[in-house]
Amino acid sequence: MQEATQRICTTPSAMLCAQGQGVVRGYAIGRAVVMGAAALEVPHYRVAVEVVEQECVRLCAAMDKARDEVTALASGLPLDAPKEMASLLGVHVLLLDDPQLRAQTMALIRERFYNAEWALTTQGQLLQEQFSAMEDEYLRERGADIRQVIERVLLLLSGGQPLTLNALDQAGDEPLIVVARDIAPADMMGLREAKFAAFLTDLGGPTSHTAIVARSMAVPAVVGLGNFRSLVRDGDMLIVDGFTGAVMVNPSALVLEEYRQKQAEFAQARASLASLRDAPSVTLDGIAVHLEANIELPEEAEHALAAGAQGIGLFRSEFLFMGRSTLPDEEEQFHAYKAVLEAMQGKPVTIRTLDIGADKVLDGEQTVATNPALGLRAVRYCLANPDLFQTQLRALLRASAHGTLRILVPMISSIKEVIAVRQAISEAKQSLAAQGITVASNIQLGAMVEVPAIAIAIEPFAETLDFLSIGTNDLIQYIMAVDRGDSEVADLYDPQHPAVLRVIAQTINAGERFNTPVSVCGEMAGDPTLTRLLLGLGLTRFSMHAAQLLDVKREIVTAHSNALRTKVAGALNRAERLDLAILH
Repeated sequence: MQEATQRICTTPSAMLCAQGQGVVRGYAIGRAVVMGAAALEVPHYRVAVEVVEQECVRLCAAMDKARDEVTALASGLPLDAPKEMASLLGVHVLLLDDPQLRAQTMALIRERFYNAEWALTTQGQLLQEQFSAMEDEYLRERGADIRQVIERVLLLLSGGQPLTLNALDQAGDEPLIVVARDIAPADMMGLREAKFAAFLTDLGGPTSHTAIVARSMAVPAVVGLGNFRSLVRDGDMLIVDGFTGAVMVNPSALVLEEYRQKQAEFAQARASLASLRDAPSVTLDGIAVHLEANIELPEEAEHALAAGAQGIGLFRSEFLFMGRSTLPDEEEQFHAYKAVLEAMQGKPVTIRTLDIGADKVLDGEQTVATNPALGLRAVRYCLANPDLFQTQLRALLRASAHGTLRILVPMISSIKEVIAVRQAISEAKQSLAAQGITVASNIQLGAMVEVPAIAIAIEPFAETLDFLSIGTNDLIQYIMAVDRGDSEVADLYDPQHPAVLRVIAQTINAGERFNTPVSVCGEMAGDPTLTRLLLGLGLTRFSMHAAQLLDVKREIVTAHSNALRTKVAGALNRAERLDLAILH
């Protein structure tokens, strides 16, 4: 297992260092917010000074009600109840009145302005750690009692309207850095509503959804940190180096000053890139390169335009479906797609049909496949659920009247699936026509090239489809037999492997022969260290998160495309791993 490299010191003021994989460049300095799996469901926000005491009252009311409920349970136990039950419930009553839980939680509210739920889970975590360190087995088991008590109080606190993450916009607040074992895509979408300065996870790789969504937010992220979460406490001061993957806990004043300087220099460098926004995306030898943006939510279209994107190369529609108890109906989907098309002002918008499966599941669904990445996912899932697919296709077709729509289908592996999708689109058009609803006549249909089967036998797909989009995230995982979210094998996930490059080159060459546009929408497209390599493979269409666009454009306008093609072709012929240094 790829564990974090850590140096643990004994003095309270000493600095702990951990090494992971930096997946979003940049620097962050702030306080840790340590989250367990359940903690991601608890709202984290700071309360205003004037409502601190109200928040304490809210906490005490919930704890009092929980105590009364447990007391009533203990006094009303049936005669056949286990004899230990009364004493166990008595322990819960004592915990609910324990100043270590109640008073210290209120102290967190008053001193750090945490909301009640956040303060309670923070203090509960500390008490559980203390009990787990005890030698006496009975006392160690009391940590479970604390967890159960806290869950009861949290349930009472969440009564009424569901609580969500609030923006942390109080002046003077220190930035907050999320520390978690892993963050599921739906949870990540919830966390993005708050202004976190960085994301750190024990698990994950460069194309995990933590990394992907962090890039869309232009927030530094480090993944694959091993057991880092267990070594950090809420409120610890952290430094995150997204370039090297280093994370420092409770650094010295000298180290803090050094990284504040680096942070300022990086911000200045980012600001200087703004001059490239309206510059033509053309190589030194006159090859025009089309730059588009990837988005997860409709409101991100505005950010894409602001960054100078020439279109949307990938709208991941599944994020409209996740983190909710009901599926979006046709009307809701229609308005979401229409909003993006209108925001892009006639520029092409590529919307990917629902890509559910593997690490992305709908709320309430259970993953039962032995290997979800190879199971009923993406287009397979849609064709197996025709009502769901028809709802999305109808919404897409209706929205096509409001802009330039391209429909992209994920995980295509056979021409039979292309035919089935075309038939589904035809049925959706007919049902709309029967209602007198017209759709655009120029909708293009494309396929993701992410399964080796389509990449190896690419010619019929390049001939029959309107465009192709290479999804390097999954393509590399399938070629290399590496789970892209597994930190234990992250070092085997290699975008520069000769097999990967040959498959990408083969797809681009087929597109050139059949005059079919080919783009790359995977994370390779947004990595400026790989831009010259992709140009050398013949790529002229990139799609990435808007935050990465100017970095990639800087590489393009200083590159000589034809010279790069010659160098890369030589390396491919020799089937050797390309040294990126020769491309500069």
